[in-house]
Amino acid sequence: MADEAVAEHPAEPAAPKAKDARSPEAPRGGARGDDNAKDAPDAPGSSDASDAADAEAAEREKERERAADRFKDRTRDPLAEEQGEEEPTDAAAATRARRSGQKLLASGRDLIGFDRSDVGRLHIGDINIGLDARRSGLSMRDGPVPEEELLRIRRTHIEPEGYVRLRRALEARRLLVLGGAPGTGRASTALALLEEVTRGGEGGQNSERVRRADPEEGVRGLATQVVDGRGGHPRGTGYLLEPALDRPGTLPPDGMDLDQLASALAQQGSYAVVVVSVGSAANPLLAGRYGAICPPAPTRELVAVRLRQRLEEEHGDPVRVGGGDGDGDGGSARYGDGDGGSGLGGHADRDRDTDQDRDRHSDRGRDGGRDRDESRTWDGGLGGHTDRNRHADRGQDSGRREGRTRDTARDTDRYGAGSLSRLLERAAELREDPEVTEAVGLDDLRPAEAELFASLLAGHLLGSVSREELLSGCRGLAAVQAYEWFAGVDRALAAPPPGDGRAPVRSGTAALFHPVAFRIALAVLGGASHSAVSAAAHLLTWELSVQSDPDSTPARPLFCDDPESDLALSRARPDNGPVDVAGAEVTGRLIFYRGTALPAAVLAELWDRHFPVRAPVVRWLRLLADDPRPQVSMRAAVAAGELSVRDFEHGYAELVRPLAEAPTPRRRVFAATALDQAAGHASHRRAVRKVVEDWSRHGTPALRWTAAMALGYGRSADSMDDTLDALARIGVRDDGEQLAVASLNLVRLLTLPECATVLRRLADWTGHHGEEYQDLALVSIVRLALTDVDEVLDDEPGTPLGDRGDWPLLLALAATRPELTGKLADLFWTALNTARSRDVAFDALETLLRSASRKDGSEWTREGLAALLPALTAEEHDRRRLDWLLRRMMRDQDRPLTEERARALWRLAVPARQRRSEEEESHG
Repeated sequence: MADEAVAEHPAEPAAPKAKDARSPEAPRGGARGDDNAKDAPDAPGSSDASDAADAEAAEREKERERAADRFKDRTRDPLAEEQGEEEPTDAAAATRARRSGQKLLASGRDLIGFDRSDVGRLHIGDINIGLDARRSGLSMRDGPVPEEELLRIRRTHIEPEGYVRLRRALEARRLLVLGGAPGTGRASTALALLEEVTRGGEGGQNSERVRRADPEEGVRGLATQVVDGRGGHPRGTGYLLEPALDRPGTLPPDGMDLDQLASALAQQGSYAVVVVSVGSAANPLLAGRYGAICPPAPTRELVAVRLRQRLEEEHGDPVRVGGGDGDGDGGSARYGDGDGGSGLGGHADRDRDTDQDRDRHSDRGRDGGRDRDESRTWDGGLGGHTDRNRHADRGQDSGRREGRTRDTARDTDRYGAGSLSRLLERAAELREDPEVTEAVGLDDLRPAEAELFASLLAGHLLGSVSREELLSGCRGLAAVQAYEWFAGVDRALAAPPPGDGRAPVRSGTAALFHPVAFRIALAVLGGASHSAVSAAAHLLTWELSVQSDPDSTPARPLFCDDPESDLALSRARPDNGPVDVAGAEVTGRLIFYRGTALPAAVLAELWDRHFPVRAPVVRWLRLLADDPRPQVSMRAAVAAGELSVRDFEHGYAELVRPLAEAPTPRRRVFAATALDQAAGHASHRRAVRKVVEDWSRHGTPALRWTAAMALGYGRSADSMDDTLDALARIGVRDDGEQLAVASLNLVRLLTLPECATVLRRLADWTGHHGEEYQDLALVSIVRLALTDVDEVLDDEPGTPLGDRGDWPLLLALAATRPELTGKLADLFWTALNTARSRDVAFDALETLLRSASRKDGSEWTREGLAALLPALTAEEHDRRRLDWLLRRMMRDQDRPLTEERARALWRLAVPARQRRSEEEESHG
């Protein structure tokens, strides 16, 4: 078509053809025809037309313009009410953040299903674990370490990496400040060091050569005790001290205090290890010349050794009882076979010092007078709280061996000769069982956890622990960790100030609560940036401090944070990953728990057991609801939903309902997301659906808006038809006041498997006699063309829609659901041919056409356009309209469409046999 013809083309496309000319799938109701008849322009008036007719025509034109403006307003983003008119909301980032939060809190365990009473006393098979917060710290009192415990340390302690360096530092300076996170084996390593250096020293013959020092007296008190000889402790004594540095008002020892203690120890030929937790209070000590970080215990090796010990205790040693077949695995009396115990099949060398002296004094060898067979004994201790009740006296080897002989005879009948080797093979397979791994939910185990895990595996292999009990015990590991993190955290606030003569510092509640706040923030925001989690933790620290001491202003140093200490104390790990910033992805430092089970366990422990903490946590979550970053607000909403599941009455009254009535869309989205998260639990789905149903019928405008957002997730009504009915009620009420948010959530429903039902209902509404229903359908159709997939899709990449995240949803559906293409084309054709929606629909069509290829020329949505355009231009009138639009795009001064791309789009839409000569000339 020549340029002159283009110039003569009308500014608007030709009037739409009759409705009956469409495909059989086109909606039947007369609404589109009625609307076009109502809005059709008058024929040009004759020269003798009356002034009244002209005035009437002008009024109709103004009414058409007002209707088009109202329609355009309804297609704007309902989430952008508090932003600039042209500023888009980052719905895609919000969707990704919600999906990430749900993934972290859905580790295969329903939070409502864990019985909290199990944490107080866990009994699995013959494994009995007692946990009581009131016992915390009572085991570390002033007094000698029993010889039996030292013997157990000698036999069972597995040296962490760098152990020799720590021993040499202790021998050289007499004093070692050993830092690490609680539960990582610090105290066991300290006792092993003291046992070793004192055994060959001046106090080697003393049965009380290793002592625990009173933590209340601290470093200064211990120095005075050593110098004065209080208690009559002999020379060469080793002291283990765990000072209470976390108590508010307590000043940590300084360098001079440590020098004084080291000098006193040297005078007495003694040694001391001061065990501290990493953190702002202890970091100056660890940075000094006496400080050292204690590497975590090699728990994989520990599991292997403990498991082998446990199996040998129950199964017996075939060589010793005459039942072995000489396969080496069952008959070896050694634990080491050269592989270092890297797995369950590896026999970790627990007595390395015989073959690898590593510059130790010859008289300090661990194996001088020790029977190798005794190294297999184990009392199953779990940090002092596990009572196996098996061997009251480790020295009674004869009685124990007789029992083993009887047990082995029984097991030999059961398993046959050499069965220990097969048991170890089965144990290796069981440990890697995906169901067991998921039940544990921890990336790495700490010593006490490794011992319990080994006991559970051994018990299951030997028949004393069922599969269900095994999985239950594995799930309890994360719950026990959460219990220990929170039990009695602020008990130190009730303790008297230090009695060392120094003035206490200002109340330290903020420093005391920060590690706890960080763990809670990480449970809520896991997977977000480290800075976001840290900032949220500081907000929560403030709330906890004010709740605990409302008469004081919390004080927290600004330059004492240690990110590495936060990670260590919270079993967290950093990782580089994408962070959404202003609609773009940048690489940032993310942070996660070292285990999928920990976030849910922390939230369950927090909400079920510590009721006074609920008030500050609720205030904190409300603050997070206002955060403009989706990575914060959406993750917090998911966590709020999980907390509401724990206690729906409290969660609804304190979080969901107040935020659902808030004036800002961000808070209402938070409430809707929390409701949907609760609806994901079968135990609460009925209650959530009742709430949403009531809000959609009888709620205030704010509550109806929130109900619409909850319905858009697809789980807040009994069926898809019920969901559509509720959204229609919300959208058409009060002259379409909530039509925008209703249409947005209709589009979100189109990403679900029942999208065909949604399309059928939209088609019905286009033929409805009520204009509000027509507008709801038309706005939804236009929004469908303007919404990208990743703004509304919950699926991970890897699905047909998920792999097209930056596609317009209309084209993505046309490409991936070919059976829906006809319905999609009919609906969009209706929007293009209805007067009040025509302008917006044409702008949307232009956007779709421009998305065929990217700026660099690579293919983008061409596949979707190839499916949609032929169905959209089935008639001559439709092809003329497309021809006109392509020419307009080619003449666009700001973004002209190249001739090559215009030809490619024309060929996608119109088969060669249907192209006219003038169109061929223009579009190729």
